[in-house]
Amino acid sequence: MSYFKILGLEEEPFSTSPDPAFFYESQEHKEALLRLGVAIELKRGLSVILGDIGTGKTTLARKLFSLFSDKSRYDFNMILDPASDSELEFLSSLTDSFEIKPDNFSISGYKKALERYVFQKGVDENKTIIFLIDEAQKLNSSSIETLRALLNYETNKFKLLQLVLLGQMELLPQIKEIRNFWERIALKYVINPLNEEETRGMINFRIKQVGYKNGIPLFSDEAIGVIHNYTQGCPRRICHLCHDSLEALVIRNRERVDKEIVQDLISEEMKVANGK
Repeated sequence: MSYFKILGLEEEPFSTSPDPAFFYESQEHKEALLRLGVAIELKRGLSVILGDIGTGKTTLARKLFSLFSDKSRYDFNMILDPASDSELEFLSSLTDSFEIKPDNFSISGYKKALERYVFQKGVDENKTIIFLIDEAQKLNSSSIETLRALLNYETNKFKLLQLVLLGQMELLPQIKEIRNFWERIALKYVINPLNEEETRGMINFRIKQVGYKNGIPLFSDEAIGVIHNYTQGCPRRICHLCHDSLEALVIRNRERVDKEIVQDLISEEMKVANGK
């Protein structure tokens, strides 16, 4: 039997999969989501969200997708890994994402097909076209230039393509060097790690999401303090450590995760990291 069933939980609370049901609205995550929604609804064009590894950008993307899932109003497409070796390869991945078939498989053929698609969906069908790229730090200069050209498609009142880039912090110097791209960004936002209060909130939120009803908190305040200090508020690292903590809780037949359990797990992890 899985540890979470022993604890009376309906499913695993600390999976690192980007399930929007587990999107915790810290102040910054909530603000990022709200501002993205406004930028998309107003059809402002280009939005860039930055954050270190494990800060919840992909979960934010899935939450955004769930909010704009009405296919009668929105045409939402995503690329999860934009790495490509050439302009032709990147254009091919774009048309595949939109399920577009170009007349011919040349650079000009792909570009014409994308232009027709954007005007058909955005003008003829009056849909909001949303294109989100995760791991955007993998974009090369050629791909960024292709995206810049797509942002030129507009009416007198709004941009036809709502482009959202989610990337690690190294994306920032890349795009700052491309002035005619940087100046087109309507929304720039950085997601920082959680503070201790938000770490507690995220842990309790995830446990509540999976049906925990016992009045005794599964994590003591001291344990949460240690978790926050060790993970530095990184949501992915918090999930890993909390998952291991609940497994240890069941193995040790204890009622709640305390400071001792978390410190023991951290010691073991550090031994492995140091090759001992």
